[in-house]
Parts: sequence; structure tokens; C-alpha cells
Amino acid sequence: MSLNLIMNTATSGLMTAQGQLRVVSDNVANVNTPGYVRKVAEQRAMTTQGMGAGVEIARVRLATDRFLQAASFNAGAEAARQGVRYELFDRIQNLFGDPSGGTDFFSQVDEMFSAFAVAAEDPISSPRRQEALFRAQSLFDEASRIQTQIQAVREDADGRIQSAVDGANLLVEQIEALNVEISRASVSGADASGAESAQAKLIGELSELMDVRVSVRTQGGVSVRTSAGVLLAGDGYATLEYQRAGAVNSESAFSEIWITEPRGTKRSLAENITSGEIKGLLELRNVDAPAAADRLAELVTRVADELNRAHNANSAVPAPATLTGRNVGQSFENAIAGFTGTTNIAVVDAGGVIQNQVEIVFSGGTMTVNGAAATPATFLTVLNAELGGAATASFSGGVLSLAAGGANGVVVADDPASPSSKTGRGFSHFFGLNDLVSTDRPALYDTGLTGTSAHGFTAGETLKFRFTGDTGAKLRDIEVAIPAGGTVDDLLAALNDPNTGVGYFGGFSLDASGALTFNATRTPAPQLSVLEDRTTQVPSGVSLTELFGIGGARASRADGFSIRADVRQSPARLALAQLDLNAAPGSKALSSGDGRGALLLADAGQKAAAFQAAGGASGGPISIARYASEMAGDIGAKASIAKNRQEAAEGLFNEAKARQVAQEGVNLDEELVLLTTYQQAFNASARLIQAAGDMYDTLIGMI
Repeated sequence: MSLNLIMNTATSGLMTAQGQLRVVSDNVANVNTPGYVRKVAEQRAMTTQGMGAGVEIARVRLATDRFLQAASFNAGAEAARQGVRYELFDRIQNLFGDPSGGTDFFSQVDEMFSAFAVAAEDPISSPRRQEALFRAQSLFDEASRIQTQIQAVREDADGRIQSAVDGANLLVEQIEALNVEISRASVSGADASGAESAQAKLIGELSELMDVRVSVRTQGGVSVRTSAGVLLAGDGYATLEYQRAGAVNSESAFSEIWITEPRGTKRSLAENITSGEIKGLLELRNVDAPAAADRLAELVTRVADELNRAHNANSAVPAPATLTGRNVGQSFENAIAGFTGTTNIAVVDAGGVIQNQVEIVFSGGTMTVNGAAATPATFLTVLNAELGGAATASFSGGVLSLAAGGANGVVVADDPASPSSKTGRGFSHFFGLNDLVSTDRPALYDTGLTGTSAHGFTAGETLKFRFTGDTGAKLRDIEVAIPAGGTVDDLLAALNDPNTGVGYFGGFSLDASGALTFNATRTPAPQLSVLEDRTTQVPSGVSLTELFGIGGARASRADGFSIRADVRQSPARLALAQLDLNAAPGSKALSSGDGRGALLLADAGQKAAAFQAAGGASGGPISIARYASEMAGDIGAKASIAKNRQEAAEGLFNEAKARQVAQEGVNLDEELVLLTTYQQAFNASARLIQAAGDMYDTLIGMI
């Protein structure tokens, strides 16, 4: 071996040891840097003409374990998903209050019914009436507040989706920029470990927004894809697009999150991710929060309906001069058809003495007023004739009104033995003639319509549906036009048409009570929402969505209830007395001391009400008190489950991260051993250089 070769070998060893010491120094300096991956300098032997010629550093790489890295990314994505779901659902749970404190929303339901029970003990007491009305109004105000705040949580989630999308765009752009830098360094043989470390940190941040898969490129750098394989970075970078909804309510429709791959392919992001913060926000916004809002709306609707059922069976003393109903969303001919049983309309004076009374007997499509035959088309004419000017009945804009003449009042009372009934409501209750609780929109969707009923919508008017999958991705928007046929059956046929309607995804059906429901035929069941409704029912003026409660219209009911304004202003108008249909002529049929109506109001919470399916809970006959209790338990259970999932996901992430750090992080003991090893290697190379120099000097001295 020549002295030159010895000198070159020693010099290469010296330079390699110096490079290794530099790597060890970087590792030790970053021992406490979060996310730092230790560097490893790989050496290789150099040869010249088959002979050893020293050593060199082939490359400096990161000690990355791809399996542990992938496990950490997946666990981090799931932890972010469950974390944001728990955080926001816990906010929803807190809106209802703490059941253990006795001041929560559900306790207010019981307190309201208790207040009416107290009023029954002294029905002429104005303070007790005021207390009962105050409790009722407070309940509806609180429901409105909770409903508004649930929508605020959804709006917050929507805004955070926008922020997450913007953040993801910035991350994938930076990851791709580092890909270019790493590839350039790989080609030139430069140290790319710094760029690789920065890139790994960025990918970790991206994995918390969405689940990703990472693969190493042969030219250096990485390819990053979603779990479903959509390219985010690696051959250019993808672009995500989203436009937040702004102000959110229960009927809001949200834009799609689009991702355009580097080569131009545009896809739905929601369909291509299974975890991450964005996924959790989508689930909370589209599933968890709407379910809570739906259940709240259903509970409050039944509270209002049962109070109205009791109130319509009673009368204030003195009786009101006018009874004005609610908008029933249909023509009078449709509304009056289908009743059974008997009801009475009485005109009474200020002392409660009956001045005139008509008996209405219903039998399906036929009816009589004081024995005079009538049809749905002639009912009002016959009724007014029998009232003889003592009172007048009229119907306009979907609203029935009864007005007494002179200083008299008007009372509606069902026959105790054979009460009138349609969709489970009496005559006065169905039309809302003496409702205690009013609402600014249709809230009862059991319309009483049948397939042969005229729907009242104008042909050519349109409404647009949107169907979304279980991932939240849009499946299709479908615009349906009102058909030329004027019956509900014609309307259903148009809605369910497989080509121009929703028939591909399922079908609408009308049950015996006239409620319209959508039944999906695909698995998993798609979610239906309404993007636009340009329909108007004649004569009521309500839309098809409002009439049948399609899409988010059902949840919107919760913030529209309030105690009737005139009753709030004058508690004496609270109907606590019952009309005595057997009172002798000239004697009182109404008494101010009668508290039987208050007992009906107090008992309304314990009687079975016809709850409809809402928020994942099945409907059916159940008392308001029990439904409220079950709803409280359900919300608490969901919050507990969300917390357990969050803790489990966080624990798994911490374990995966700990194992990754143990494998990839800096161990001071190991680095000390390496430091000692390379210092000795450096010294050995230096001594070899000195020895070679001494040999040169000896040879020169011999010449």
C-alpha cells in the first residue's frame, strides 16, 4: 500500500468521523425538541482498483420507522376526530343544564306542569295563573335559546371546517415544496435530513386534519395520500375548496368540500377520508347536532300540542268574543272532512249563560249542524245559518275563526260521550281555535290529508332536494315540479318518480294521519335535505316543506313557540273552566271558580302523546314526562360515549407516539456511546495521518 493511499484513507476516516460527530451533536442539541427525529449517517467503504481506499458518508437520513409513523398518524387522526366531536357535543349537553342541580331544561318541564296543578287549587288567583304562564313561557324561551345555540355550535363547526381546509392547503403546498428541496439534495448528494425532519412535522399536522398514507419516492421525498388514495402531495400538490355557509340554521344546506388532485381530478373530500378533525367536524355538524335539535323540537312540539289539547277543551270566564285558529295549511273542504264524533259551539253572555248553541255531528264525509245536513263545501253556510247571527264562522288563509255578536262570547266543547276527532284531535284543537301556545310556523305534520285530497299547490312550482351519503358527501341534487294532477296521490307520484323525482333513493309515503315521511331504499340510507322550496299552498300560503315538515323544517319548530300574546297580557284569559253542556236554560254553564281545566293542563305531561321519530329516537305513544327523561338520559349517554371515545383515541395516540419517539427520538446514552466511538475514530485517523507523515519524513531523510 502506498503512502499516498494510506494518507487518503486516513483523511477520509478523519472527515467521516467529523461528519458523524456533527450528526451526534445535532441529535444531542435537539434532545428536547418536540417531534425531532434523530439523524443517522450511513457510511460506505471506498475502493480503488479493488483495494480499500477509505470511507465516506453515503447519506444522512432520519431514523424513521415507517410502520410506527403510520400508526402514529392514524392514531392522531382518530384522536383529533373524537376530540372535536366530544368538545362540541359537550357544549350541546351543557346547553340543557346539569340535571343534578334541578335547574336544567328538563326540570323546567316538570315545574311548568306543577305550576298548573297549583293554579287548579285556586283558579281565580291571578298570581297563580301568572306563575303558571311564566313557567310555560320560560320553558319555550329556554327551548328557543338552546335551539339557537345548537345552531351556533353547528356554525362554529362549519367555520372550523373552513379553517381546517385553509390549513390543509397551506400544509400540502409546503410539503410539496420540501419534496422539491429533498429531491434536489438527493441528486446532488447534499444533506436533506433537515428538510425531511421539517416535512415529517408538517405531515404530522396534516394527519390531524385528515387521515393520510405516506410512501417514500425513489427520487427523494414522499407521496402523501388520503386513506382512500387521493393524492395530496408528491407529484405536485392538491387544492382543497370549501365555502362556509355563514349564518347557520336548522334548514341550512352546506357546500361540498372538493379536492382537486395535482393532475386535475376533482373529488369529494368527505368520501375519501375516514378520520381526522375535518371528519369529526362534519359528523358533529351533519349528524350529532341535528339529532339533538330534532329531539328538542319534537319534545317542545308535543308539550305545546298537549297544552293546546287541554286548553281547547276549556274556556276562559268570561268567554272570549272571538276564537281565531291556527293556519292548518289546507283548504277548508280538506280540513273539515274526515272528522268523527260530536262537538258543540255555544254563545254565552258575560255571566256564562248559554244564549245559543249548535250541535255538530260528524260522520266521515257527511255532517249535520243541529240536524241540518251539510257537506264540506256547504258547512260554513249551514253553520252560520244555524247560529242565527249570534256568532259568525269564517275561514281565510287557512285559518278558521268564530266571532260572537254583541257582548257575548263563544265556546267550543266536545260531547263527553262521543268527542269529535281527526288525527287524534278534537274540532277546536285541530283548528287551534283556543290554543294556549302559538307558533310562527306550521308545527304539526299529521295533516289529516288523504291520497284523494286536493294538495292546493300550483302546477309547475318547484322544490329542490339534496341527498348526501353517510360520509356527508353530496350524492345528488334533484329538482321536482308540482304535477298537473291536483291530488296528493298525484303529488306523491311526482315526488317518487325514479327519473325526475327521488325514487332512486327511496320514496315518500302518506300515513293514515296525513303525515308525509321519506323512506330510503338504499343502504346506507342517504340523508335528505331541502335546498330550495318555491311552492305555495292555496289558500294557506305555506310551502310544501313547511306543511309536511320535510328536511330541517322539523328542527326549526323549537324556536317558534310562545304563550298566546293576549293570555300573557291578561292571565284572566287563561282557559281553566269547562262548559256545562247539561246546564238548564238560563243557568250558568261557565263558572269562574271552575278549576277542572287547570287540572287538565297539569295532567297533560302524564298522558300519552303521539311522538314522531326524531333524532334517532323512535316515535310512538309516550308521556311528555317520560320522553323528557329519556331524552335527558340519551344526551348524557351520548356525551359520555363521546368522552370515552375521545379518551380511548387519545390514549392510543399517546401510546403510538411514545413508541415512535422511543424508536426515532434521541437517546442520550446511545449518543454518548456514538460520540465516544467517533472521537476515537477521529483520533485513530489523526494518528494514522501522523504516522504517514513520519514515514514521509523518514523516506525523505534517507534520500
